[in-house]
Amino acid sequence: MKNYLNFEKDIKDLESELDKLKDPYNSEGIAEVNTNKISNIQNEIDAKLKKIYSNLNSWETTLVARHEDRPKAKFFIENLFDDIILLSGDRFYGEDKSVIAGFAKFESKSVLVIGQEKGDDLETRLDRNFGMMRPEGYRKTIRLMKLADKFKIPIILFIDTPGAYPGVGAEERGQAEAIARSIECSINLTVPTISIIIGEGGSGGAIALASSNKVIMLENAIYSVISPEGCATILWRDPTKTLEASQAMKLTAKDLLELEVIDEIIPEPLGGAQRDKELILNNVKESITKNLGLFAGMDQEEILLQRKNKFLSIGRNKGFSTQLNVKDSLSIKETYYIKLRKIFLNYKNQITLLVLMLFFIFIFINL
Repeated sequence: MKNYLNFEKDIKDLESELDKLKDPYNSEGIAEVNTNKISNIQNEIDAKLKKIYSNLNSWETTLVARHEDRPKAKFFIENLFDDIILLSGDRFYGEDKSVIAGFAKFESKSVLVIGQEKGDDLETRLDRNFGMMRPEGYRKTIRLMKLADKFKIPIILFIDTPGAYPGVGAEERGQAEAIARSIECSINLTVPTISIIIGEGGSGGAIALASSNKVIMLENAIYSVISPEGCATILWRDPTKTLEASQAMKLTAKDLLELEVIDEIIPEPLGGAQRDKELILNNVKESITKNLGLFAGMDQEEILLQRKNKFLSIGRNKGFSTQLNVKDSLSIKETYYIKLRKIFLNYKNQITLLVLMLFFIFIFINL
């Protein structure tokens, strides 16, 4: 059974009518299938979807990002990767089922894949804690990211969470410290990391896994420091002002790409990712392949510098700082090793010839 959002009422009515037309064994008895009418209604549905989804406001985009039928991390992991070996536990406290993590093959290459999983129904959502990670979840991902870094394995992360779990137990076990450690670990990795926000990217719960070389969002995903409801409650003392809050927060993929907070938007099927899961799978696969390829010719030091400079440059040109020279003072400078390595790669033939000449001259003199 399909689930519909409030602004999709017309779509719901039309698809209900379409289902009746496609089924000749309806309540009125056997009837001839009217192909012309079916085609006309399908065209009308497509036109309405295009009109609605090309004019979504920020709050409507938030509702699409939270859609019950939207593909979750588990769906992407099971369908994009082969030979998956899932790993559990943080080696300190226990297992956190709200995050799936393990090693797998992507196009025959080893990767570490991590995904925040919300669940598909009430039972699995309770089991997965609605995608809200606890400290042991972040410590599990830290453990596995360090392992991947040791063996030079790229990391793919799927982000979909309303935020880190704010429970008493989580705070007692060091939730804030675990998030901070996760960000620190992510920033200092020397392997390529790609974070894909597939639904909600809520607060520190998302940032802990989104400190990557490439941060990518699905077209109708959101990424923000707080939920629109929380923002409206704090600023307007009125939780119903979600539209005003979501617009002010600039949480959509389009806004964040313009602000250079993210690097890419993956297009979704008409009507959202839930309407054509095969197409969104292909789009995500293409994006991962392309972005992994960008780092194929880079060494570990260059990958690390690219990530650090990327985050240090956020906001330097767009609204947060009027002192543009600050970026230069904060940028991570190239080390002497990288400079020497670049010189050697550019002139390696000449350097090799010079060394050989010096060697033969030394031999000749000592004869």
